[in-house]
Amino acid sequence: MNAPATTSMPRALPAEHRQRLMQIAREVSFPEGTRLFEEGGHADRFWIIRTGTVDLDMRVPGRRAAVIESLGHNELVGWSWLFAPYTWHLGAEAASPLRAYEFDATTVRTICQEDPVFGRTVARWVGEVVAHRLQAARVRLLDLYAPYGSGNGR
Repeated sequence: MNAPATTSMPRALPAEHRQRLMQIAREVSFPEGTRLFEEGGHADRFWIIRTGTVDLDMRVPGRRAAVIESLGHNELVGWSWLFAPYTWHLGAEAASPLRAYEFDATTVRTICQEDPVFGRTVARWVGEVVAHRLQAARVRLLDLYAPYGSGNGR
């Protein structure tokens, strides 16, 4: 569950940008089993995990939702808030008691527009997270449903 260097917020954002983002953070907690968001819902916020884990899942027609990835400390939960039409592409559930920093998407998008350097840094970080999650989803779905799995030896 260790985040790759580019997806963990402290490694992905320079100190000044982390500090700026953390100024607007709100501390929240959720019990195990809480749905943070549903695939197709309105993406109006995102979280950075302090403690606990979050399972990302994807609807699979005719089957239970497939857990794509489990996220932990310092990882970004939710990226759909940055890209119109701001609709969640996955679902997310607290897999254990969760403490996180919550961010209002509209506020962060406004700051990104007002400060292009900050905006580019955030966009690059979120883009790297999206690329990582897409690959994780591909591998997981192949492992679950392809005749010979993903071929990754998992």
